[in-house]
Amino acid sequence: MTTGDRRPLFVLSLPRSGSTLTQRVLAAHEEVATTPEPWLLLPLVYATRERGLMAEYNHVLAARAIREFADRLPGGPEGYDAELRRFALSLYDRASGGKGRFFLDKTPRYHFVIEDLFRLFPEAGFVFLWRNPLAVVASIVETWGRGTWSVERWRVDLFDGVSHLVAGYQAHADQAHAVRFEDLVADPLSSWPPLFEHLGLSFDEQLLSSFVHVDLGAQMGDPTGTARYRSLSTEPLDKWKQTLASPLRKRWAGRYLSWIGRERLGVMGYDLEELRRELDAIPSRPRRIGSDVAHAAYWWADRRGRKTAARLLWHRPSR
Repeated sequence: MTTGDRRPLFVLSLPRSGSTLTQRVLAAHEEVATTPEPWLLLPLVYATRERGLMAEYNHVLAARAIREFADRLPGGPEGYDAELRRFALSLYDRASGGKGRFFLDKTPRYHFVIEDLFRLFPEAGFVFLWRNPLAVVASIVETWGRGTWSVERWRVDLFDGVSHLVAGYQAHADQAHAVRFEDLVADPLSSWPPLFEHLGLSFDEQLLSSFVHVDLGAQMGDPTGTARYRSLSTEPLDKWKQTLASPLRKRWAGRYLSWIGRERLGVMGYDLEELRRELDAIPSRPRRIGSDVAHAAYWWADRRGRKTAARLLWHRPSR
């Protein structure tokens, strides 16, 4: 199979949304190759962006120089994109080991480059994976935060990610397939077949058990679920309620739901009032209040400091 015959397949989601499970089930199919999260396209796309990247070599100047270089190429920026695309497809082809019609690239922070993905790879498969945003928050706290209330540290995912993913899906719904994590694990025989059908792949119910043999074996990706769950399980669906069961956390979660809003939640497949009722029904336990306040203050100050440093860097004289 040549590079031009293999299509990229992008699973787009917030982190901690079940994307590794989705990746493993899809990769259990003989036509889908994958590797752990590549993060490959982020620096390639950001090479021509002046904002969003900090480097020792002054990335603002580098981005301007690369854009000028691209403008002078035969075909201009479109020619540059064609070569970037060719490069990425060649690497996907090498990484696939000759397997399958698809190479699955699952990198959560691709929410920053959704429009670029659709522009560079119009023939790709696109899957938007949603999960209850309160469950995402709780999973981040329990896994990456090790139980501490450090959600501000991942604000770029919880806020920017939601905005980018919803806008990206609304702009390209006709080219993409959307599915909720809750449906994949609670109603697998109704939710998985349409996903495979969208990709033009045959579905075999055995994929829902054989995925456990797909070993991604790397540092990037889900650090807990791959070891803990050896089959599809609904056990994670209500765990978020235990994590958010304190006055401070519930208050933050309520404001977060209000920020996302009814319309965006609707695009994701969730009802604002239903989530609010579930949140309000959680018994509050006054635990970890002092620790939560301290961690929240620390990461809020850290985020403000980083924003100030970035603003000074991006607005400093070019030379």
